[in-house]
Amino acid sequence: MTDSSENPADPLPRPAVSAAIFRDGKVLLGQRSKPPLQGVWSLPGGHIEAGEEALAAVTRELLEETGVTADILGQAEISDVIVKGDDGSVRARYEITVFFGIWASGEPRAGSDCQAVRWADRHALDGLELTDGTAATIARAQRLISQRKN
Repeated sequence: MTDSSENPADPLPRPAVSAAIFRDGKVLLGQRSKPPLQGVWSLPGGHIEAGEEALAAVTRELLEETGVTADILGQAEISDVIVKGDDGSVRARYEITVFFGIWASGEPRAGSDCQAVRWADRHALDGLELTDGTAATIARAQRLISQRKN
């Protein structure tokens, strides 16, 4: 996602997307290259552009940020992210539709808003600094994929 200082006083949520993409039991993560939360690992994603559908946005963002394409299987959740300033004021608010899917093609490479990209084993997540709620979202997406296979 882009820097929250773009419109610091806007109380309305900005629509965004992210994706929990799996390959061989591992999840694709991107390390944020911009504030807020620069250097923290998260699911790849970003803003929905004007006139763009959420599914098109997640496909675009995934490719731009990671070089990977995926078969999107569904939505895992909608997550609200509220970024506050040091004084407690709301700096930005995002409403993120989190999709899940399976890797289709491409090898991860950092692009646009990521300084690094990697496939991470779920047991290695504890050793990474993740954005709030990311580990729970990954677990939920894994359960949803497992349910589809059964």
